[in-house]
Amino acid sequence: MSSLFPTNWKILFLPVFLIISSLFLACGPMPPQVSVEGEMTEIDSVEPQNLAEETPEAIVRQALARPKIELTEDIMFKILVAEVAGQRGDIKIAVENYMELAKSTRDPLVIERATRIAVYARDDEAAFEAAKLWSDVDPGNTDAQQVLTVMSLRRGNIEMALFHLEKILNQSQGKMEQKLWMIANFLGREDDQVAVMELMERLMGNHMHDANALYAYAHVASRLGDIEKAQSLLEQVLILKPGNEAAIMTYISILQRQGNTNQALSWLEDAMKDAKDDFTLRMVYARLLADAKRFDDARRQFEILLAQAPDNIDVIYALGLLFLQNNRLKQAQDKFTHLVTLKKRVFDANYYLGRIAEERDTLDQASNYYQGVHGGENYLDAGIRLAFILARQGDVEKALTSIRSIKLPPNTNRLLVIQAEGEILTAEKRYDEAKALFDREIENNPHPDLLYSRAMLAEKMNRMDILEADLKQIIEKDPENASALNALGYTLAVRTVRYEEAYGYVKRAYDISPEDFYILDSMGWVLYRLGRLEEAADYLRRALLLRNDPEIAAHLGEVLWVMGEKQEAKEIWDTALKATPDDNRLLKVIERFTP
Repeated sequence: MSSLFPTNWKILFLPVFLIISSLFLACGPMPPQVSVEGEMTEIDSVEPQNLAEETPEAIVRQALARPKIELTEDIMFKILVAEVAGQRGDIKIAVENYMELAKSTRDPLVIERATRIAVYARDDEAAFEAAKLWSDVDPGNTDAQQVLTVMSLRRGNIEMALFHLEKILNQSQGKMEQKLWMIANFLGREDDQVAVMELMERLMGNHMHDANALYAYAHVASRLGDIEKAQSLLEQVLILKPGNEAAIMTYISILQRQGNTNQALSWLEDAMKDAKDDFTLRMVYARLLADAKRFDDARRQFEILLAQAPDNIDVIYALGLLFLQNNRLKQAQDKFTHLVTLKKRVFDANYYLGRIAEERDTLDQASNYYQGVHGGENYLDAGIRLAFILARQGDVEKALTSIRSIKLPPNTNRLLVIQAEGEILTAEKRYDEAKALFDREIENNPHPDLLYSRAMLAEKMNRMDILEADLKQIIEKDPENASALNALGYTLAVRTVRYEEAYGYVKRAYDISPEDFYILDSMGWVLYRLGRLEEAADYLRRALLLRNDPEIAAHLGEVLWVMGEKQEAKEIWDTALKATPDDNRLLKVIERFTP
């Protein structure tokens, strides 16, 4: 049966012949509604589905409850008036006519329709009256009790609302927790959440030792925003049923939402003292450790789990990722190879095996793995990486063909593919082709990422006019775009003598993202250009601590050299050279100052 709480009058008020046939020719419940376009549909609802199951007993009961009514001219006239008024949006007239029909016919289906329309019209008095009449003629109908509960609650009559809720619990089908879930649905959208919680508290008085009922109640509290109550209820559930996996997950989720990750971890550690072999508890604990970025601790927990279940797919996959994160490539490779052997998560395993091969610079092997990624969340990145490998191997045309032939999954952003193609063309110094590619895409979609990519290309083409225009367009639409602000400021500091203007852009970027090593490097460099050497050195030292990057080392060494700190400058350059001996930017700076 469709919901009692429709929100769309065009669906609520249907062609009149359908209404008449459903009210006076049907013997059972109303059929599925038909939209104005003629498609089968369910009426949209601000409240969830009804509580009554369409059991044979309910159908028979409703059929027997229906009086035999002659379709008189007066009844026909009132239906026509009500439906036409409803079609025109004059809901008040529709309510008045259907209320008269409900009282005169006492037909359950007519009363139900009157109730629906009154509820939709937010006419609480009419809805209460209609639902009361509905309950009188069909006492076993829980839909009527549902409306009476809500209307009593809106009147502030908790006692009456509780009376009708108890009827729903007693008359509806299903287990206690299922009924509570349904009650939670239709009460969850009421404005007076304090009254709803008071009502639920009263309702639960006789069910506080039922773990399943408490779990449903906890979700009501969570949905209504009473997180502390939900947490307390879940703690009671876990006392009654310590191994209830759903309750554990919900409880941990609530603690995480409150920012109490450490409390969640402590709770799990205590719980595991009495349940060391509980696989589910340890799995939750391991995942939470990983979420908290305690990767070594998480790995140890997953290794314990692997000993318990050597072929558990989730455990093997998690360990592979943790080994990869810690750059333990051999162990990661073993785990992902195991998944391929098991023929589980093969696309993901091939993707990460490709990443490992790429890290080892075995490009042919990496290509083979990436070609084995035919789907999954890593499909697009695998295709892009495959194209980059082909370009690195010197087959640029094949790389371009490969990236242009990627079949994008539905709802996938094609910007990544365009940017990757542009990057391949740019690396080959085919700047005009890359610019033409970006120009075409930007004409249809001036996305900030595309504008940024074209701006970086323009810098290589010595087209400062394009670079400034694109970055300023991004900043105009998004004044908090730290990347665009930083790029514009740094480029002005390097390519022009507009140092004060450059400082303004970089300072804005720094205020937004003060721990970004790129921005710290830019701040150091623009301050150097302004002659503020001590400040420049401080920012560049901070940047180098965050990222051991040869360009930052080159900048810091230059600033220190100019300050007279030549020995420290040499030490910084020498350290950077050991890690990146072929970095062109670093070598040029060293040659300029120590020919």
